[in-house]
Amino acid sequence: MALLRSLSAQRTAISLVYGRNSSKSGSAAVVARRSLQTATRSSPAAVAVVASKDSDESVVVSPLSRLTPSNGGHGTRRFLHSGNKPLQASTVAQPAYAEPALKVDHKTKSTKCSPPSSSSSSPAGSPQRDPLDVSFNDPIAAFKSKTTWELVRAYLVYMICSSEKLVEHNMTLMKWSKQVFGQRIFTAFMKATFYGHFVAGEDQIKIIPTLERLRSFGVKPILDYSVEEDISQEEAEKREVESSVSSAGDNKEEGAMPQYHVDKSFADRRYKVSSARTYFYLNEATCERNMEIFIKCLEAVSGATFGTGITAIKLTALGRPQLLLQLSEVIMRTRGYMEEMVGGQGNVLTHHKTIKDLEKYYASLGDNKNVKDFLKNVTSDKEGILHLFPWSGIVDEDSQLSDTFRVPDPQTGQMRRLISQISPKEEEMFRNMIRRLNTIVRAAAELDVRIMVDAEQTYFQPAISRITLEMMRKFNKDKAIVFNTYQCYLRETFREVCTDLEQAKRQNFYFGAKLVRGAYMEQERARAQALGYPDPVNPTFDATTEMYHKTLSECLRRIKLMKDGGEDARKIGIMVASHNEDTVRFAIQQMKEIGISPEDKVICFGQLLGMCDYITFPLGQAGYSAYKYIPYGPVEEVLPYLSRRAQENKGVLKKIQKEKRLLLSEIRRRIFSGQMFYKPKGNYVPI
Repeated sequence: MALLRSLSAQRTAISLVYGRNSSKSGSAAVVARRSLQTATRSSPAAVAVVASKDSDESVVVSPLSRLTPSNGGHGTRRFLHSGNKPLQASTVAQPAYAEPALKVDHKTKSTKCSPPSSSSSSPAGSPQRDPLDVSFNDPIAAFKSKTTWELVRAYLVYMICSSEKLVEHNMTLMKWSKQVFGQRIFTAFMKATFYGHFVAGEDQIKIIPTLERLRSFGVKPILDYSVEEDISQEEAEKREVESSVSSAGDNKEEGAMPQYHVDKSFADRRYKVSSARTYFYLNEATCERNMEIFIKCLEAVSGATFGTGITAIKLTALGRPQLLLQLSEVIMRTRGYMEEMVGGQGNVLTHHKTIKDLEKYYASLGDNKNVKDFLKNVTSDKEGILHLFPWSGIVDEDSQLSDTFRVPDPQTGQMRRLISQISPKEEEMFRNMIRRLNTIVRAAAELDVRIMVDAEQTYFQPAISRITLEMMRKFNKDKAIVFNTYQCYLRETFREVCTDLEQAKRQNFYFGAKLVRGAYMEQERARAQALGYPDPVNPTFDATTEMYHKTLSECLRRIKLMKDGGEDARKIGIMVASHNEDTVRFAIQQMKEIGISPEDKVICFGQLLGMCDYITFPLGQAGYSAYKYIPYGPVEEVLPYLSRRAQENKGVLKKIQKEKRLLLSEIRRRIFSGQMFYKPKGNYVPI
């Protein structure tokens, strides 16, 4: 009876969470989640029968208390029976998992990285683990999670992506097809081709089968509601210019930096960008809706992944871009101020100057009240100054930007403003943006889901990184909930990551980072040249690879030091978000060399849904922490996303050729082995 009461209570809580319509506030979701927590805790001693997919008779008894609040209630449904067939549960306890060892298969000349516990026939109650072919040439491992029809569809999609003319005009062709064939036929066609391949489903309920199948093959999700506005270039430019300039006008005060001011030529931020999603500010109500969408993503990923999922967000979705531009300029002007004051370059923290050093610097001003008040707010520790401004106030929703960012003039002692004038209305808009971000991160913490803040253009990024780090300091006290994103094609990436790692160490919070190559290279180079500031991008592809590997190695080195020193190695968590198999191999080899194993849960890997399955699934099935970036949304509204995926695949023809070869090999194998109607059944448990 206790079990039945617990299940009934959890189903009631589920209806509260998923019955919420878009008009309800984020606080309503919090009430629903707390109801779910109460329901789960009401019978901690209850147990549930977990049946194996491989046999109708074999069962494992698992405590129901493992259905934590982060399950969002969906875990309960996975323990119910469907007719005479029991459903597989994904909460079977995972055994210890030892350091992987590299082995060479002399027949195939391929290298395999196999954990000692790996076996395709795992003991009862143990998750399945397969050896890893680090050459990523095993079509069976790559596609055992797919039906034969899905393989054929993938092959056809990649064939189309190989046609330059079709890809170049793909958006026009999709719109034309909808007009000619009508909405119903067009939708059916898209679900059978591009949409079905690259998108998980239309809403957070319809994507659950995809998430559960991914999980059963050892892969976890990063969820993204990929609906985008399909607006014209003129409309995009109009919105961006209007939302990037203060009501007081774009007054470039003395010392202003052109990089952090809007330029109409580059106001359409989609210019020469094919892989990244773009938000254009319309009004505060739109930002509120975006916040609600992100919270729904959190609830969806929590419900289907048992707290192992991630949601990706962008700060430009939550507020006015003008505020990010002005804040970014403040940060860079502060660095210039420190350079004038003490020499050297880089972040304030890297100079290791003390409060006494600042007092000496201002000594010529005598007993100056402005200087005393300024020094009171400087953040420092025994190793020196971390911040000139009280950044913690920024994320507490009540800071006045125009009052915060002032420094004493070393000649006169008068306070010099480092941020251009902001009106009271714009101050309120900034506080609203921070409130939305706080609401999202609090919801993530309650649901035990992680947040990845995406990187954006360099003229926004200083502000985005600063705000994200303060969110880490506020919320990453016991584990990494908030992750920042670093684009390794930028010249300053290594220095920025080292500085942020140092701040995390000195202020004692968990540091989370996603390493990517980057999405805005052509746009960044063109803008730098046009506006007359240094090109922020590495000169070559090889230089970017070197930057990626150097940055990753530094993170791994610090993890190793913490592990050897008896500290919690999970205080640094890194996602290797790359479709480059050489980079993935490099990460695996580095992990092996310095003694970091997958179950340390400090390194994970991520690729997009529908791309590079031959990398993601073998990693997940071998016991590495592997993620797929999962877009979802209605067919009609994800067309811009699909257009970008087609463009991106056209740009990586070498990867497409390999994936096509592996797909064809597996299709042939199934035909000749009589497995045309193969049904994927995974028995893997994500690390």
